[in-house]
This record gives sequence, structure tokens and C-alpha cells, in this order.
Amino acid sequence: MTHELAIVCAVALILIILWDIFETIVLPRRINRSLRVTALVYRFTWAPWAALGRIFFRKSEGRRETFLSLYGPLALLFLLFVWAAGLLAGFALIQWSLGSRLITSNGRPASFFTDLYMSGTTFFTLGLGDVAPSDAPARAVTVIEAGCGFGVLALVIGYLPVLYQAFSRREVAISLMDARAGSPPSAVEMLRRHMRDYSVQALNDQLRAWETWAAELLEGQLSYPSLGYFRSQHEHQSWLAGLTTILDVCALIITGVDDVPPQQARLTFAMARHAAVDLSQVAYTKPDMHGHERLTPEELAELRALLAEAGAPLREGPEADARLAELRRLYEPYVFALSHRLLMPLPPWLPGDHALDAWRASPWELSSASVQEAKARKLHALKQDGARGL
Repeated sequence: MTHELAIVCAVALILIILWDIFETIVLPRRINRSLRVTALVYRFTWAPWAALGRIFFRKSEGRRETFLSLYGPLALLFLLFVWAAGLLAGFALIQWSLGSRLITSNGRPASFFTDLYMSGTTFFTLGLGDVAPSDAPARAVTVIEAGCGFGVLALVIGYLPVLYQAFSRREVAISLMDARAGSPPSAVEMLRRHMRDYSVQALNDQLRAWETWAAELLEGQLSYPSLGYFRSQHEHQSWLAGLTTILDVCALIITGVDDVPPQQARLTFAMARHAAVDLSQVAYTKPDMHGHERLTPEELAELRALLAEAGAPLREGPEADARLAELRRLYEPYVFALSHRLLMPLPPWLPGDHALDAWRASPWELSSASVQEAKARKLHALKQDGARGL
């Protein structure tokens, strides 16, 4: 009875792992099942990793970001290890359930550890030959495992380049945002720079490009959920900050900015909001309806003054304020939830007092005054993070 139960459990384990690999690597659609192996790995490893980042690097934003940036690649490697370990254990358990019908080179009777060793050499197609199956059932299990091992290794080898290509495409647009919206990016800075230095058509072209980026972000991270944990190269930049900044810009234009037609902003807003909602579901986060206020009435008044100075005044009045608040309610609960989950700070609406673009922050070119400016900017960002509970 013990052997029969063991073989049922082993077959179930193998099928669960193989189906999870298929869903994660091959199946290009969203998987809502929370009991997937991949989902469990990320849910139970991210929480302690994030807690360590909060505890040990609370006073150093740069070091905390470096520590958190290690999680994405390491968690991916750990996931591959879990898959391999599950398949090795499952096939070893099947061999044990069949009575460990193996021939060893030293003539000693096989044990479960021998089955496990046989499973490892077979799965990784080593073919050492010091342990071999002795009858037809054992040989059949060995052949099936060798086929599974070869197939899984081939899928993984093809999976990693595709994953990193998707990451690179995502990061290109985020890097381009630095000179267009500041670092950290802000909606006011993006509108101000485009209205001052470029044209309304250039702004619409940018929104159209960000509409495409939001669609690629959504499809990429639905197909490869681990991408959400891969962080950007520079401080104050992230896919979540980029997405939120674009939503903020679109919300302002839809509310009413003089001489800026809202048609493209509506399309970009719809796509970006769709991405925010679906990606919060992928991360298993509920909308945070009680998030901290990102735009106080005082900041809204300052926002209007800055836009008016740049030649792009925002519509005023209770109706405009209500429209802006309604648009913010459509996406802010979701980006707040993602921010708390991933420890990615949300961008401000207004440019910082000591804003310094990332492209200006080379350690070889910074003057002493710029160093002080950069330090002041970092201190300002740390205070903002503390206010958000990050």
C-alpha cells in the first residue's frame, strides 16, 4: 500500500511540475491560479527578501535598491532549481516504488539515495553508467525521465534569452524618459519640457510611443511574471514609475491643458490603466484604496502655476478638480498596491527641488556643487519614501 501511494504522489508531483513549466515558459497567457509552483515560489521568497531590504538598508536607498535588484535573477535561478528538484524527486520516488530495480557497479543493493542519484544522472543526461536499470519498468522510467530532462533543459535555454530581451526592450523606454521627464520622472516636468523645448506634436508622438510601451509591458509581464521583479539600472527609475508618470501626464491632458488635444492621451491612458490593473492582479495585490495622498491641494496649486509658467495652463475650477480626482481614482489604488508590494517608490507629480537627471550623475563629471545637489535630492527622496512607509 505504501508503494502504491508513493507512486501516485510521485506521478502527481511530476505532472504538477511539468504543467507549471508549460504554463510559465510555453503558454502565452495570464494564469490566475494562485497555487502554481511559480506563484508560490515568488510569493514566499519575496516577502522575506523585501523585509531584509527594509531592515538592513533602511538608511541607504542605493544599497537597498542594489540588494532588491538581486532578487529577480536569484529567484529565477531558484525557480529552476525547484523545478529540477521536484522532477528528480518524483522520478526517484517512482524507481523506489518499483522496488529500486537498479544494478550498481559495486554490487551493493540499491537504496532510495541510489534511486535519487540515478534520477539525477538521467535527468541531466550525464550517462555515467555506474548505476543502470535492471528490468523493463525501470528502463521505461529512465527513458521517460531522460526525455523530460532534455525537453526541460531545452525550454530553459530558450526561455532565458527571450526573458532578457523583453527586459531590455522595457528598459530602453525607461532610460529615454530620464531626459524627457527628469529623475525621478514627474508629470509636470514631462509636460513642461515638451511644451518649452519641443511641440504638441512631439508630445503626442511620445504618448503614442508610450501607449505601445504599456501594451508591451502588459503582454511581457503577463507572459513572464518574473520580469516584474527585475529592477531598472538606475535609482529613481522603474517600470512602475514610468507607467505611473505616463498615467499622470494623460490624466492632466484629459482634464484639460490648453492647446493639447486629448485624443491620444485618452488612448494612452486606457492602455496604461489596463496594464496597471492587470499587473496588480499578476502580483496578487489588492487595490489600495487608502493610499497616501500623492497630490495635495497645495501641490495642485503649485502644479497649475508651473504649467501656466511653461505655457500649458491646466483647466481650473471645481469641475476640473473633480475630473482629475476621478481619473486618479482609476489607477492610483493599483499603482499604490504595486508600490507597496515591490518596494518601488511612485514618482512625484512635481519635480523635486534638487532634481538631477541620471544622465548628469556621472561620478567623474560631478562638481562639488553637483555632489551636494545630488545628496540633497537623495535625502529628499528618502523623506518621501519614509512618508509612504517604504
